[in-house]
Amino acid sequence: MEDLREKYLDRIKAAEDEGALEDVRLAAIGKKGEVALKMRELGKMTPEERKDAGPRLNALKDEITSAIAARKAGLEDAALDARLRTEWLDVTLPARTRRRGTIHPISQVTEEVTAIFADMGFSVAEGPQIETDWYNFDALNMPGHHPARAEMDTFYMARQPGDDRPPHVLRTHTSPVQIKTMEAQGAPLRAICPGRVYRADYDQTHTPMFHQVEGIAIDRDISMANLKWCLEEFCRAFFEVDEIALRFRASHFPFTEPSAEVDIRCSWEGGTLKLGEGDDWLEILGSGMVHPKVLAAGGVDPDEWQGFAFGLGIDRIAMLKYGIPDLRAFFDSDLRWLKHYGFGALRAPARHAG
Repeated sequence: MEDLREKYLDRIKAAEDEGALEDVRLAAIGKKGEVALKMRELGKMTPEERKDAGPRLNALKDEITSAIAARKAGLEDAALDARLRTEWLDVTLPARTRRRGTIHPISQVTEEVTAIFADMGFSVAEGPQIETDWYNFDALNMPGHHPARAEMDTFYMARQPGDDRPPHVLRTHTSPVQIKTMEAQGAPLRAICPGRVYRADYDQTHTPMFHQVEGIAIDRDISMANLKWCLEEFCRAFFEVDEIALRFRASHFPFTEPSAEVDIRCSWEGGTLKLGEGDDWLEILGSGMVHPKVLAAGGVDPDEWQGFAFGLGIDRIAMLKYGIPDLRAFFDSDLRWLKHYGFGALRAPARHAG
């Protein structure tokens, strides 16, 4: 057995590559190797002989296995050293350029809007994009004959025959989140509700899916004056214009009373839109005092609490701020156009509005 040990340890030391080392392994401890054959003979030995030979053969097998592993590691190290002596890498060369990701304007503007309203104490509330007919319309004081409830304007979810559940729709605004937030938190309350909304419309300034942010503030002594201040501060911060002028025009929304469309002063000098100056006005959002029926639908007592609400299109204000002419470009264009408008990865682009 000592002869076998010296024989194979010498052959392992002499192996010059992994192929030769594998040949030694097979000859020694492979299924038909010498050590393996010796171990098969244990069954023919007497108990005393087996008691002596068994441990010695197992020890020999373990020693040969360890020696092969050590020699293999040594050969690999030697090969690596040889490769390092013949190959080199110039670490002073510049690295290959990597394509950088780009923040989509909608994501960036949503973050900007959220940050501005957060500074004014508004929290962020979210809700499902598929809503019941009640949350999307009834709770917002929209009667059954309201045009928005027609299938030509709203996407209704399909129902199987015999399914008698209340209608569900792709939400047409984020106002249902306001109702659910009132139900969950009560009053007082300050929250904005950003998210995707859906309407059956498609042209240069309308798309079937777009983004809104709606805000609500409820307290005991809130008034239109608070609403006006809040919107002026938002526009001043978002458009980065020191002198801002907003015009409130009387309007009608089922969920607010009184209601007002809000215009911002602007000019179109040289074909370029500039906000905060000029003699023109541009509509940017809708607003008003929350209707008592909407407060009641949210579980808030309208005899004790009152509040204001507003809603604006994130896509629209992104177009205004960054000079993007077509709303459809946000969704169906080659995104390389973002670079044209100054959008880069994790940075705020230059402002378009003057």
